[in-house]
Amino acid sequence: MLTFAQNTDNMAIVNKDLIQSYIMTTAKYDFNVYEKRIIYRLVEMAQKELQGIKFANNCQKIEHDLFSCINITMPIACLLNGEEDKNYARVKEALQSLQRKIFEYEDDEVWQSISIIALPYIRKRSSVISFQVHPRVWDCILNFSKGYRKYELKAAMSFKSQFSMRFYELLSNQKTPLIYSIDQLKEMFCVADKYKRVNDFMRKVVEAAKKELDEVSPYTFEFTPLKSGRKITAIKFYPVYQPEHRDPDLEKHDLQKQVSLSWSLSSEVRSYLKNSIGYSDKEIKNNLDLFISAQSLLPDLLGELAILKGKSREKKNPKGYIINAIKGKLKDKGNNHENRR
Repeated sequence: MLTFAQNTDNMAIVNKDLIQSYIMTTAKYDFNVYEKRIIYRLVEMAQKELQGIKFANNCQKIEHDLFSCINITMPIACLLNGEEDKNYARVKEALQSLQRKIFEYEDDEVWQSISIIALPYIRKRSSVISFQVHPRVWDCILNFSKGYRKYELKAAMSFKSQFSMRFYELLSNQKTPLIYSIDQLKEMFCVADKYKRVNDFMRKVVEAAKKELDEVSPYTFEFTPLKSGRKITAIKFYPVYQPEHRDPDLEKHDLQKQVSLSWSLSSEVRSYLKNSIGYSDKEIKNNLDLFISAQSLLPDLLGELAILKGKSREKKNPKGYIINAIKGKLKDKGNNHENRR
């Protein structure tokens, strides 16, 4: 039997907006609440590393080994929901379950089946866990080539249902309606065999998630079932912002960032340029006006940079290629604007 020290039980969740890749947001998986919390913390740690932020002295640690695997250390308490949550056994079960679950990677040359995590480890009478993440999984967390979703860590960690978590990720910060087929959602949530009747899926997944989001989430939704004949085949979701549930400090930070957008490069973009692509501070400064213009005019600059990073690998001057590609995109944007006038 494992006994855990409890010296980090009072570890509060430091709220922040997380940036999660759209690839990960829409991936096919069936994780329970505690497994999702492990993933949320992985996203948080990956984002901190990307931004070059040092971890506070709370036992969080990322180490890259010689084989490019990522060794993660974190306190058990950061996976629990507040002081009253003592479900240490659930954390152990979540680690074992994630170890058994598979991440599939496939491109033009290879197919690979990878455990979500490997080598979970808890030292007896310790309050810290460690495990290993495959580089393919880590890349998926940081791959913004298809876009990203932004959501509050504290809100995501507080949900009692994994379906509330999934819908919150899909709808957070969205301004326009989204349409998903019933089959898409069932496949995404891995519940096709569990809820074969559409009415059961609507009641136990969609409506149950909406109820929890209505009560506590910064973003919830209204929805309209879409029919083919007499059968419901899709759902149109209308994102609804609930400012009363938004963290006021994060909202203030968002507003300040919008006001300063015309003259300040966001920390996410700066960190991606520096830590993921490899631009030096001097190179960023020399092209600052270009990057700020791109940030203002391109709807998803992080996604654009991720795509350009992939395309630049075979170029003799990858950084120069990216600069010229951004100039071309801004020129196209300007030409489109002129044509509309």
